[in-house]
Amino acid sequence: MESVSSQTIPSPVNWDLAAATAARLCAAGPRFTRHQAEREANGLRRAAELSVDHVHRITRLDAAKDLRDSEVLVVDRPTWTQANAQAFSTLLSPAFEHVQSIRPDEYARATGGLGTVATAMEAGALLAFLSSKVLGQYEPFCALPGPDGTSAGPEGGRLLLVAPNIAEVRVELNVDPEDFRLWVCLHEQTHRVQFAAAPWLREHLQSHITALVSGMFEKADTLSERLSARVRALLQGPEADPASVERGQGSAELGTDEHPASMGLLELIQDPEDKKRLAHLNAVMSLLEGHANVVMDAIDSSVVPTVKTIRQRFDHRGATRSSLDRWIRRFMGMDAKMRQYREGQRFVKHVVRELGMDGFNVVWEAAENLPGEQEIQHPEQWIQRIRETG
Repeated sequence: MESVSSQTIPSPVNWDLAAATAARLCAAGPRFTRHQAEREANGLRRAAELSVDHVHRITRLDAAKDLRDSEVLVVDRPTWTQANAQAFSTLLSPAFEHVQSIRPDEYARATGGLGTVATAMEAGALLAFLSSKVLGQYEPFCALPGPDGTSAGPEGGRLLLVAPNIAEVRVELNVDPEDFRLWVCLHEQTHRVQFAAAPWLREHLQSHITALVSGMFEKADTLSERLSARVRALLQGPEADPASVERGQGSAELGTDEHPASMGLLELIQDPEDKKRLAHLNAVMSLLEGHANVVMDAIDSSVVPTVKTIRQRFDHRGATRSSLDRWIRRFMGMDAKMRQYREGQRFVKHVVRELGMDGFNVVWEAAENLPGEQEIQHPEQWIQRIRETG
C-alpha cells in the first residue's frame, strides 16, 4: 500500500508522523503462522465475494451486480492506520487550503511550530487504539485527489478487512469461522454498494465535511476555549457519573446536557450553519450504518447457519466491556457511533415496512432524498415528504 502522500501546504497535522506513530503503537494482535495467516486472508476474500450476491438480493440495488471499480484488501493493523492517515489527509486538505487562503498569517503560525508534532502524535495514538477495534471499513475517499493532486485508490473506493481483529473477535466469541467472516462482510459490502448506487454521495459528504471543518477553523479563537472545557470534563472520566458506567453501552442514550463528558461536537460549534451541516452528516451516517445493519440482520440460517448465536454473543460482548474501555469509547465518540447504528436501523426498518425495499431505495437517487436528523428519528416524516415530492 502506498505511503501517505506528501503535502503541498503545511497542515495542522503531520500525517506522515501520525501514520508512523500509529504503526509503532499498534497492539501486536493474535500470532499467526504463515499458513494460518494465509487461511484467514483467503477466508475473508472468499466471504467478501460471497456476500455481494446476498447484498444484491436483499437491497435490490443493481449497483451490487458490478463492483469492479473498487477493491477489497485484507490488511493488518498498521496498514489500516496508514490507510486512514492517508484518508484524513485527503479529506481535510480542501478545508486546510481554504483556511490558509483567508487567514494566511495565523495559519502559518498554527502550522509552523511543535504543535503539529504533538497533534500528529495524538492522532497516531488515536489511530493505534482504533486499529484493534475495527473489523472492517469501506473507504470511499481514497479515489479523491490528495494534497499532491493524485489519488491513492481506485475510483470505486476500497474495502479494508482487518484480519487480526476479525480473527480475534471470532475466537473470543467461539463462533464458526466461515459464518462469522461472512456475517462481517455482509455489513461492510453493503457500504460498498451504497456508494456504488449513489455515485454522487462521496462528493456530497466531502463538500459538507470541508465546509464544516473550514467553518470550525475560521472560528478557531472561540472554539479553542470550548475545546479546553471539553477536555477538562472528559478528564474526569466515568467516575463523574457512576450510573453511566453501570449502564454500559446504554449510556449512549444520555442526552448531551445530562453530563459534561457526553458533550458532543455539536456543543462545540456556535455557528447555526455549521450545526446544520453536522446534523446532516450525522443523519447520513445513521442512514448508512442502519441500512448495513438491516442487511446483515436480514440473513437467516440458510445463509449463515449460526447467525443467531453470532448476534447474541456479539451483542453480549458489547454489554460486558470494562469501565476503562467504556470511558475510552465515550471519550472518542464511539458510543455515538452505536447510537447511529440503532437510530438508522429503526429508520430503515420503518420505511421498508411502509414502502417496501424499492420504495426505500429512492434515498440513493439524489441528495435531496437523504433524510434529515429529525426524519431519522421520525421516519414517517421522511415518508410523507417523499410521497409529496414523488
